[in-house]
Amino acid sequence: MSEIPKAETFQGADPVSEAAATTAASTTARRLPAARLVLKRGLLALAGLVGTAAVAYWGHGYWTTGRYLESTNDAYVKADYTTIAPKVSGYIADVLVKDNESVKAGQVLARIDDRDFRAALDEALAKVEASQAAIRNLDAQVALQQSMIAQAKAQVVATKATLVFAKADAERYHDLVKTGAGTLQRSQQTQSLRDATVAQLQRDEAALAASEARIAVLTSEREQAVAQRARDEATAEQARLNLGYTTIVAPVAGTVGARSLRVGQYVAAGTQLMAVVPLDAVYVVANFKETQLTYVRSGQPVEIEIDSFPGVTLKGHVDSLAPASGLEFALLPPDNATGNFTKIVQRIPVKIVFDPSELNGLLRPGMSVEPSIDTKSAARASSPAG
Repeated sequence: MSEIPKAETFQGADPVSEAAATTAASTTARRLPAARLVLKRGLLALAGLVGTAAVAYWGHGYWTTGRYLESTNDAYVKADYTTIAPKVSGYIADVLVKDNESVKAGQVLARIDDRDFRAALDEALAKVEASQAAIRNLDAQVALQQSMIAQAKAQVVATKATLVFAKADAERYHDLVKTGAGTLQRSQQTQSLRDATVAQLQRDEAALAASEARIAVLTSEREQAVAQRARDEATAEQARLNLGYTTIVAPVAGTVGARSLRVGQYVAAGTQLMAVVPLDAVYVVANFKETQLTYVRSGQPVEIEIDSFPGVTLKGHVDSLAPASGLEFALLPPDNATGNFTKIVQRIPVKIVFDPSELNGLLRPGMSVEPSIDTKSAARASSPAG
């Protein structure tokens, strides 16, 4: 161990100065712990104030807003997408869209080979022309029959005139025979001519009646032809619609998804080919516990956090509440009337609509979100003090 060197004493040093220095050093040594204690106490007091302020701030926020917020993480982005399916069967001739492509309403998505449908339309139009020709033919027959009726009427008039003369002639010769001025043969001839004229009149009247009855037959045939033309026109219209259905268009604007059709593929009517998702009209379906819905009302403001966009909070509002829990709409809803029963809190779907934001069009159905509904207005209105 090394020895500590002794302090050397120089002759001629000032004893007063040494005493003053020793006193100052002793005073400084006593002040340092006191200053540290004051600083420590000040920091503790400041920390206490900050903590108290934080608790007060949190408490104020909870009391004024937080206790009215209802939130859940059982919520997802949804969209009313449209399934695209053909109305007619056939082979795909052309596909005009790609996967995840944005389309406009009315834009052509695909085409089905339309040659068979064009042939069917031509055949249907030909039948319509044939029906119209049949109607024109019947119209001509009716006009001809009207002429024949007029001719038959004229014949009846002429025969009646002949009958008048024949009757008068027969009576005259009958009188002459009685007086002996005429021959019996001549009288018999005039009577025979009278009887023949009567028969001729009956025949002409029957012919007139037959001609008039023919008009009714032709009219009925024309009505049948008109009905046939209506059927043929309906068939032609259906053929025209079927031809139009070979062009598959987007019913709404959106983004193409789940595209499964290929050129040359045979598709039956109603087969799902793709879906068009309107990304600018997405919404949220949040499954809240039934105990959270006491003060939830339509129109209440909602703050929505999106898992795909950390730190971003979107605004929205409650659109509507489902009429029943999701369990009630299940394929096999539970029957709690028998057996043991365990009460489980049910969840009710709540539809939440986004307010316009810069993220419109970027959200995708199926994304997870966490909405918080502000129920303050309904809660205060229902409270006794409110």
